[in-house]
Parts: sequence; C-alpha cells; structure tokens
Amino acid sequence: IKNSKKHTQINYLDKAIKTYKSPKNQVTIAMCGKYNSLHDAYKSILEAFIHSGIDNDAKVNVKWLDTEHFEKDMNFKVFEGIDGILIPGGFGYRGIEGKIMAAQYARENNIPFLGICLGMQCAVIEFARNICNLKNSNSTEFDVTTKYPVIDLMPSQKKVIDKGATMRLGKYSCTLSKKGNAYKAYSKININERHRHRYEVNNRYKKQLEKKGLLITGVNKKLDLVEIVEIKEHNWFVGVQFHPELKSRIVNVHPLFKDFISAAIKFQS
Repeated sequence: IKNSKKHTQINYLDKAIKTYKSPKNQVTIAMCGKYNSLHDAYKSILEAFIHSGIDNDAKVNVKWLDTEHFEKDMNFKVFEGIDGILIPGGFGYRGIEGKIMAAQYARENNIPFLGICLGMQCAVIEFARNICNLKNSNSTEFDVTTKYPVIDLMPSQKKVIDKGATMRLGKYSCTLSKKGNAYKAYSKININERHRHRYEVNNRYKKQLEKKGLLITGVNKKLDLVEIVEIKEHNWFVGVQFHPELKSRIVNVHPLFKDFISAAIKFQS
C-alpha cells in the first residue's frame, strides 16, 4: 500500500511539473498587501498559488498592489486585467483603508475575492460601512473610539498585557453551512484550520450584517466565533479568519485556493 501511494504521488508530481511548465490557462491575481517590498512575507500564499494553479492547469500571475500607496492615489486602473483579488493577513493601521477599498472594488465588480484573517476583517468593515450604512465602521485595532466596532478584540484577549505568543494560535474547528462556496470547496461540514489572530467579527453586529446579505458560512460553535463570511449574489467572495495557505501542499491543494483560482479562470473567460 505504501509503495502504491508513493508511486501515485510520483506520477502526480511528474504531471504537476509538466502542467507547471506548460499550463493551459493564465490568470492574474492582485495581492493587496502592505509588505509587498518583501515578497517572502507572503511565501505561503505564493506557494498555494502554485499548487492551485497546477490543479487548475493554470499559471497564476501575481500583481503586487501596495495598499498604502493605493489609499493615497486611489487609482482604480491598477485593477485592469485582474481576474481575482486577495487580501492577506497583517497587523497595524498602515494600508488598511487601501485594503478596505480593494474589498469594495471586488464586491462591486463581482471579481473573485479571497480575504485571509485581516483581509476578511477588512471585507466585513467595508460591507458594514457601505451596505449596512454603519458609517465609519472600523476595528478597535485601528480606532478604539469607533462608533461601530464591527471587528473587536476577542474576549479572551482583553486582559492580555504581555503580547508575546498570546494570540489565538494553532488548529481550531469550524462548522460549515451548506449555503456557501466554502462548503462547495471542502465538501464536508466539519473542518480544522490554523489561526493567528486577536481580533474577531463582533457578534453584536451579526444580525445587521446578515440581514443585508453577508452570509456567515463558517463558525466555531464552542467559542461562538465567526470563521467564514461570504457575500450573497456574488461570483465568489470568501473571507476567512484562519490561514488556509499554511495547509496547502502540491499533492494536497487547499480547497479554498483551488476554487478561488477556478473562479478567477471563469471570471476571465
């Protein structure tokens, strides 16, 4: 059995190399980050693009969009020729408004979108501001006096003073709803994913967000924590509180990256 499995993996890798060298399709994804001068900061995401590209017989080109610059010049022409938008994780206020505008552009133009950790939180802030009419909504990470803290510090983090290695780290469970693209990607109800965060979607605003069309399609039931959000009536718009890129492998492509790139190919065509 071990030899058979090894033989299958070798065959797959051989096929993967051929696909990588001569892909049938090409897509361009806008990486909307603020650490773009150091591409290795997003190394795991870049590797996941390679895996999901091979699985979709496609080359994934990355267009580096610095959100700190974007929020200053607001030149939306940078999205010309883009087939998908990804907002990765990060910390701090720098470049946040640019990320929020990128999420808005993806929502309004039906462009496939994947928001990871902070990227998901930016998408929720944008939705709250522009769809729920909660003007100047924000995360308390960036504005502790915001009237509408749709993203807030997790209760377990509020008494933490020493910040070293005290975030919500590691593997946690998530229960999926069958009504979203996340379930279509995973094809199962219960999943486990890796986390690294202090802030979360504020449950006080869940009903308002859902009423206006934000789908909450993944939750941690034990902590009553929002893990996945999607947007109704959109091609493919998924935001996740966890880091799917950390579990993607060339012989085991992460389902969210696989479906994100598939959606980008469909959007292009």
